[in-house]
Amino acid sequence: MDQLPNLGREQEMLEAMGMSSMEDLFANIPLEVRRLDPLPFPPPQSEEEIWADAQRLLGTNVSLDDRPSFLSAGLARNFVPSMVSMLATRGEFLTSYTPYQPEVSQGMLQAMWEFQTMVSELVGLPVANVSMYDASTAAAEAITCAVRVNNRKAEQRDVVYVSQFVPPHRLSVIRNYTQGAGIELRVLEHGWDGHIDLESAASAAGCCAVYVEQPSSFGILDAGLTELKAIVGGQTALIVGVDVVSLGIVEPPGSWGADIVVGEGQPFGIGPTGGGPIYGIFACTERYLRQMPGRIVGQSWDSDGKLAFTLTLSTREQHIRRHKATSNICSNETLIALMGAIHMALLGPEGLERLALRVAASTEATKLALIAIDGIELADPEARNFREFALLLPGQAADALRHLDEAGVLGGFDLGLWWDGMSKCLLVGTDERTSQDDIEALANGLASWVAGVEL
Repeated sequence: MDQLPNLGREQEMLEAMGMSSMEDLFANIPLEVRRLDPLPFPPPQSEEEIWADAQRLLGTNVSLDDRPSFLSAGLARNFVPSMVSMLATRGEFLTSYTPYQPEVSQGMLQAMWEFQTMVSELVGLPVANVSMYDASTAAAEAITCAVRVNNRKAEQRDVVYVSQFVPPHRLSVIRNYTQGAGIELRVLEHGWDGHIDLESAASAAGCCAVYVEQPSSFGILDAGLTELKAIVGGQTALIVGVDVVSLGIVEPPGSWGADIVVGEGQPFGIGPTGGGPIYGIFACTERYLRQMPGRIVGQSWDSDGKLAFTLTLSTREQHIRRHKATSNICSNETLIALMGAIHMALLGPEGLERLALRVAASTEATKLALIAIDGIELADPEARNFREFALLLPGQAADALRHLDEAGVLGGFDLGLWWDGMSKCLLVGTDERTSQDDIEALANGLASWVAGVEL
């Protein structure tokens, strides 16, 4: 009898869609996909048998640590100190998730306040939130935040310029966020060498926001971006996506005019983990504070005069009643952000500088080794790169990667998968764990492939 009302509601919904049965609802799915026959599951197994099967299946994977790896393209191979997971898995943190009751969540609230403080100092802006889902959602949320603040005063209302070389997966998320809000996306042109076209950038003056990345998708540190704020004007939000590790040696965007800074926090606290869970950073100037998405922890004093922490400024609807919120992020990656905070605290300013120098050194050493191979060149030999650089190959990048894979090397990323006309471009990524042996393996593999192409 308890199921009868549910069946009635089901039939009511079907009729509202002009259907009479559940078969009608799934009619567009081919019969062979619906798998009406029983699935070919094995018979019941013991725990030992299940564990053996799981190990066999997992053993077929090739991780970034199993062989020399130069694959980056958004997520970085990194070294996470064992202290990070040891501290993050303490019960005091594992059991603290949604700190709406500050009187019982002071430990987690303080940890998140420290996270915000470190992110703020890292990017050179006064305010940061507790984290986003990843860099792509952070970028999309930054754009919608900027439009909410600037569209009334902007000469080009609801218009946002986005770098020509924003990775397609990130651009897809940005479009998903902006299309329903009526935000028009326009392209911010770059030159053939990957650097921004400052003359073209003048057309973005007076729009709601401009989104660029430093370093770019090609790992280029573009000095021209430091002039961008003066070109687009004070009423236009300059949004900058960053490689957080690079800020150990590169001037923070807040120092050269950025209004909002976003990025992938993953290099601090957690490995690539198959694409998730990870977390994004988000920081801004005070002008955008009231429209900033996500949680914000504030520091104050309680009735006894003791230091206290609490969620502040954003409303609870921001997190649990999305239809009334200015942002559709209803949570954040709290535990992963905590791991990032622990990692940053363990590094400290000097440790972060050393980490960035190690990545920069491995980038330069790899670049020099590869451009010494006849037939391989850079689009811009004078460019300064961090973590990644793009090579122009004499043949298809996909063929080179297959050859390298057979030689036991993960050689990088085929940029032809992102942009038409770049099928001969290979994006090579490095990290603090890249060794001289790794570089030699990549160089030898590419040299033997080039020799075959030339023949």
